[in-house]
Amino acid sequence: MSLTVVRTVHELRERVGAWRRAGATVAVVPTMGALHDGHLSLVRTALARADRVIVTLFVNPKQFNNAADLAAYPRTEKDDAAKLALLGADILFAPDGDEMYAPGFSTTVSVSNVSEGLCGGHRPGHFDGVATVVTKLLLQSGADFACFGEKDFQQLQVVRRLVRDLDIPVEIVGCPTVREADGLALSSRNVRLCEEQRKIAPGLAAILFETAERLAEGADADAALAASRLALTEAGFDMVEYLELRDEATLMPVVRPAKPARLLAAVWLGDVRLIDNVGVAALTAGRSA
Repeated sequence: MSLTVVRTVHELRERVGAWRRAGATVAVVPTMGALHDGHLSLVRTALARADRVIVTLFVNPKQFNNAADLAAYPRTEKDDAAKLALLGADILFAPDGDEMYAPGFSTTVSVSNVSEGLCGGHRPGHFDGVATVVTKLLLQSGADFACFGEKDFQQLQVVRRLVRDLDIPVEIVGCPTVREADGLALSSRNVRLCEEQRKIAPGLAAILFETAERLAEGADADAALAASRLALTEAGFDMVEYLELRDEATLMPVVRPAKPARLLAAVWLGDVRLIDNVGVAALTAGRSA
């Protein structure tokens, strides 16, 4: 079956309703387009879990706190549709701004705690925009499963919390970060890196993995994080926005990983912001400091 591009909520719900009457399960993969192998891995996971798959494409203005960043975000719908057709996705849902946010739209979904600090601390209103559009997409699609990448780990936890708190009947499936051969996490923003910046960029993942290993072995967290911030600067990154150790489930700051934790970072190369995170194994009694 060929990919169908759908522009309205009404048509999307009609098609999903027909699938439901036929007994099919449905998965949704929310995206902002400019699809790369990381996105496509989410689609493959969705295809493995459900009979029918919807991929959404909407560059959500409510989650950008920088107008220039919104304007620079790549729009590649034709190429995206071709990639999805080859994979076997059923629907590309690509509404325009008025379809998603009708004139007079005045509702915001806000998730506290897990949205605070990290990206939420540096991008005011970002996660309100994410939570609002994701809530709408989940309700519009009526999906059984929704696939999100772990690269945007704070976003994943925000989505998990809103689904739990609002009793939205969908399973949130977290999918591992997909990386280039040199370790750089795939991102639509990577195409904006110049040749010199692209050579520097893999250093983020390398330093994160090395730091996570030291923390899991019992290194002092404050000292390890301070050394890693310095290492990022020395590696050529223009600014380290944050590098923090957080509890994996709650995203609360932790001093030592007594439970599974995440090391999360955001850095800048020129005007390109890169984020990444890696898991940190919990310390066992025999390895505790």
